[in-house]
Parts: sequence; structure tokens; C-alpha cells
Amino acid sequence: MKELVAGILGGMGPEATVDLLHRIIAHTDARDDVDHVRCIVDNNPKVPSRIKALLEGGGESPAPCMADMGRRLEAWGADFLCIACNTAHNYHAAVQEAVRIPVLDMIGLTAQAVAERHPRARRVGLLASPAVRLTRLYEKPCACRGLEVVYPAPMEEQRLLGVIKDIKAGRTDEVVRAAFAGVTDHLAARGADVLVVACTELGIICGDNDVPVVDAADVLAETVVETAKQRRPLPHIS
Repeated sequence: MKELVAGILGGMGPEATVDLLHRIIAHTDARDDVDHVRCIVDNNPKVPSRIKALLEGGGESPAPCMADMGRRLEAWGADFLCIACNTAHNYHAAVQEAVRIPVLDMIGLTAQAVAERHPRARRVGLLASPAVRLTRLYEKPCACRGLEVVYPAPMEEQRLLGVIKDIKAGRTDEVVRAAFAGVTDHLAARGADVLVVACTELGIICGDNDVPVVDAADVLAETVVETAKQRRPLPHIS
């Protein structure tokens, strides 16, 4: 069966995009190069800031740039697309409207993974940019599966945003990791049954936790492989 080609809207940020590619390779059962998934990657760090557009106000919308990236990836031969950034999924519809091929929904896929892997879970602790909370990206997909979203308290949320900015700047030292661990402990104390790593930067440093973890980037990587190998059907375009 002919394999499909994945198109990746990346650069948000660049290291998170490289991390996604590593995950795609790790999820592929390969004996030689030819067994791996063909990916066409637009690792574009010039996408307007999602933080400035959604949090700080007045920033340029990333939607037109992302839509153009989607069109180019389709023209270059991609059979389906994915967006290597949780916050950028606020513009998922703009990308889907710009192309004739499906765009994977990392948010919905992650909520489904939580429900399937942890059927007794009721409260999901979200490790994400404040923009994810403000746009309520995870609320509906989680609510449809009987899951309540739990966010960090304001001070902890700002600490987490600092961690994200540190990783974007290339800092992943023990100080950064300790700050991240403090936020995960905080969410567990708030009653989270499962933690969702809903920022592709955070997945770079996330390790073991007392509470089960579902990493959105890992869910996306696994879905990319399964879709490319045609073991999973392409999503329907509504």
C-alpha cells in the first residue's frame, strides 16, 4: 500500500519541530531508511508570535502565514498536514480552509488519547501557554469525553510561561527543570488525575511524574506515523 506524505507546519518553535521529527522516527518500526515516513517540513520561525497576538494584543495574526505554509506544503506533495504547536491550533480552521487535504487536530487527538489511556481520569491538568487557557482550546474536546480541565494558579502559570520562554531561548538546565517540576506538583495538588503536556516546548524537558502524563506532541507523532502508513484513516474534512 502506498504510504502518504506528511506536511509539517513547524518553526513554532524550531527546537519543538525537531523534537517532533525525533518522535516520528521513534514511533516508526523501521529496519532501513526506506521504512521511515516521508515528511515535508516548513520549519518557519518567522510565523508571527502567537503569544503577542493572543496574550499581549496588537500582534500580527499568524493565520495568513500559516495558511500560506499549508498551501505550499500541499503544492510540494503533502497528503495531509499537522501543526507542531498547541497554541497555533487556534488557527487550525484557517489552515484547513486554505487547503484541500486534511489537517490533523492535535488537540482533539490528545483529548481522545487521555480518555482511551486513562478511562478513570476525570480531571486533566494542562501544562501549556496561558494562550491555550484564554482560547479554551482543550475545553470542548475534553468536555465531550467527560474530562474537566484544570489550569495552574496565576503565579504558577506565569512560572510555566517563563519555562516555555527559557526553552525557546535554548535554556533547559536544572533551574528550568526544577521550575517545571514545581508546576507539575502544583497541578497534582489541585486534583489532576492526568497531566497533559500541551506545549511542544515543554515536551522537550518533561520526564517522569507521580501523575500519569500524556504528551500532545507524542500523540501527534504517533498519529502522523499511523496515518502515513495508512493504518489510520485520513480525517474527514467538514
